[in-house]
Amino acid sequence: MSSPLRELDHRSTDGIDVTMLWDQLEDRVLVSVSDAKTGEAFTVPVPAGRRAYDVFHHPYAYAAATSEPRDLMAAGS
Repeated sequence: MSSPLRELDHRSTDGIDVTMLWDQLEDRVLVSVSDAKTGEAFTVPVPAGRRAYDVFHHPYAYAAATSEPRDLMAAGS
């Protein structure tokens, strides 16, 4: 069985990986962030009415505005 998460885009800069994912089961987009230097990782669901690429390019701003960024493991990665 294939993963319910499909990678839509990915970028990496200075040890920080940002990946845009489509959750096929819930039909929504998530942006995951992983920092190799600190070991921190989180996901941010793209809010309704927002452009996914805005969240993809500014995930820390959206994580701060989101009441609860989700743990990366909760997203199934």
